[in-house]
Amino acid sequence: MKEFGIHGSYEGIFIIVICSKWCSSCKLFAPVLKKLKDKGFIKFIEIDIDENINLVREFNINAVPALLFFKNGKLLNKNIEINGEIFVNKGVMIGSFGEKILKEIIEKI
Repeated sequence: MKEFGIHGSYEGIFIIVICSKWCSSCKLFAPVLKKLKDKGFIKFIEIDIDENINLVREFNINAVPALLFFKNGKLLNKNIEINGEIFVNKGVMIGSFGEKILKEIIEKI
């Protein structure tokens, strides 16, 4: 994650949340992430899509919110499927989902 300018503890599950100040879905999704962080399930950092264009290009992000899932400092290199649908593709998830789906994703990491 250092290659993306992110420093800190990399142990466990860490999520880079690519969002925007103008995105209503991002604003609705933020409390779900905060709740899971407060319960100790995840650590995350929010990055504005307009402020880190290199990260956005590197991961071909074309919509927000987008979540990049890391485990112990490495981008998740697998897909996560729930009920036959791929939610996370090689560590990247586009879109916002409820707490239940996000918990299921975290359990499968």
